[in-house]
Amino acid sequence: DGATAVDLGSGPGPQSLALARLGFTTVHAVDTSAALLAELTEHARRSGAARAIRTHQADIRGALPHLAAPGSVAAVVCMGDTLPHLPHRADVRELIAQAAEALRPGGSFVATFRDLTTALHGPDRFLPVRSTADRILTCFLDYADGDTVQVHDLLYTRRNGAWHFASSSYPKLRLAPQWVAEQCAAAGLAVRHDTAGPRGLRTLHAVRSAG
Repeated sequence: DGATAVDLGSGPGPQSLALARLGFTTVHAVDTSAALLAELTEHARRSGAARAIRTHQADIRGALPHLAAPGSVAAVVCMGDTLPHLPHRADVRELIAQAAEALRPGGSFVATFRDLTTALHGPDRFLPVRSTADRILTCFLDYADGDTVQVHDLLYTRRNGAWHFASSSYPKLRLAPQWVAEQCAAAGLAVRHDTAGPRGLRTLHAVRSAG
């Protein structure tokens, strides 16, 4: 029916491509990385979805009002672990409010995010992320306060027979599922589905009320 969807924090576009395959005729893919959006554009070209997908290099905060008129979008998705990467809880609250404003009655907001509210201790703070023959990524967590956790990535890569080490660090929000659900309700979204998956990854589906 000419439905529009918005993918916030699209990365290389697995969700954007899936939305196009589901029949959305316009999919706005928003990400700050030009490289990942270029990768998405190539994937869309190869899969025949290029006509549906429109890429936007932008901060997901504040993007929705510029992409869609109020009440015009059938679906807004924010997948992966994007929400906890926002700087402040107020940013999460505002993003949900903008999604509710953009959605048409009955439209869906779908988000996944990792529940980091329960602090890990000792060796449990070290988490294997990904491992191949030439790449090993591990992270460990520091719980600085009740609102954030500092994530430290430890990356080993093998090149020309030698292993090389690199590290990085960044904060993530500790978002309680109940708090996220409350922000949806406050914005006029009815939570229909909220479940826990592997390693604390939550999946939330909320629908814009008809009123």
